[in-house]
Amino acid sequence: MPTRRYDDSPGFGSLYARTVKATLRKAEYEPDTDGLVLELPRTLVDQDHLTAYREVTGFSAGPALPVTYPHVLAFPLHLDLMSDPSFPYKPMGIVHLSNTITQLKPIPMHAELSIHVHSSPERPHPKGTVFDILSSVSVEDEVVWTDSTTLLSRSAGTPSAHTDLLPDPELDATAFWDLRANLGRRYAAASGDRNPIHLWKLSAQAFGFPRQIAHGMWAKAAALASIQRTTPLPDAFTVRVDFRKPLLLPAHVQFAHHLTGTTRNFALYNEDHTTTHLIGQLLPR
Repeated sequence: MPTRRYDDSPGFGSLYARTVKATLRKAEYEPDTDGLVLELPRTLVDQDHLTAYREVTGFSAGPALPVTYPHVLAFPLHLDLMSDPSFPYKPMGIVHLSNTITQLKPIPMHAELSIHVHSSPERPHPKGTVFDILSSVSVEDEVVWTDSTTLLSRSAGTPSAHTDLLPDPELDATAFWDLRANLGRRYAAASGDRNPIHLWKLSAQAFGFPRQIAHGMWAKAAALASIQRTTPLPDAFTVRVDFRKPLLLPAHVQFAHHLTGTTRNFALYNEDHTTTHLIGQLLPR
């Protein structure tokens, strides 16, 4: 596979310009079948940026990075990958179905990190084509964190295709959250994910939503931060979430989590518990 290496994380201005250009490219485009690997071999965490991320997601201060924070560090490489001419799908309009993170050990907040990103082979889905963007973080040449972001490119689809879904847990609310209309803009400032569906009512309406929606990765981070406030997270674990119905902002929502054996199930529901926005499962390693 061809590899692109960076001395520094690519800037969001040029990345979003390329993303728009990639979305407008001609339908007969033929991708490079060899794929692309992106590497940021040496990077340090901006501590002010980390503080802003903790504030918007609810993670408390500590010596290790929040488990979802490396996803933010890898996100510019995700955008670069999806806007590259070798990428076979139009990036704007892609649907985020699920995310799985494995932390093999806590990542010290001052460690020098090496980040690698590439995509998986595509596979059929009833509503189009599914693929994963795979990320890993290494510290001193040891992989300590991996991330699989599962995305759907809509098309005619394959009705008989298998879909991998978490089972719906039956959970009672353990917390109630009041989410303000500016949440998407606050998380965008901390994460760099400025997809217009998350920012303003008018920009979301241009993509078919009645008003702006919360970021799925904010919801995952906020869920784990809420769990961590009641019980310590393991040092090594895998946590997966499936994104269900979009969470329109502003909103009042219910959060729930429950430990069964060694598995912690969690979910995010609307105010009257009739709509599921997110379901998740955390398993220690």
